[in-house]
This record gives sequence, structure tokens and C-alpha cells, in this order.
Amino acid sequence: MRKITDCREFPSETHCTLAISGEEDEVVRAASEHAVSVHGHTDGPELRKMIRDSLKDDIPQHA
Repeated sequence: MRKITDCREFPSETHCTLAISGEEDEVVRAASEHAVSVHGHTDGPELRKMIRDSLKDDIPQHA
């Protein structure tokens, strides 16, 4: 099952609206890179665990 993380669910000074979806490991990797480069976080096990714990199932919106 695809997973999703959405910056709108976290407080941010930049009011970021990025959402990332894909396979769990892909999302964790991309979201941690985004958190470091855009939001100034430090990459590491704690950040990746926080991201992994916040993932939700990505339910397709097909018509």
C-alpha cells in the first residue's frame, strides 16, 4: 500500500503545502531530504522515525 505524508499537518513558518506519496521507504527518504533542505531539520534516526510514524495510507481518489 502506498503511503503519504503532508507538510500541512505540521506547524511550519513557511506554511509548506508539499505532500509526498509512494512506497514507505521512498516517502521516508524523500520527506527527510525535504525536511532538511526546506525546514532546516537535522537528518537522522529520530527524524526518520517521526516521519515513518506519521505516514498514512494513500487512498486513491479515482473516479
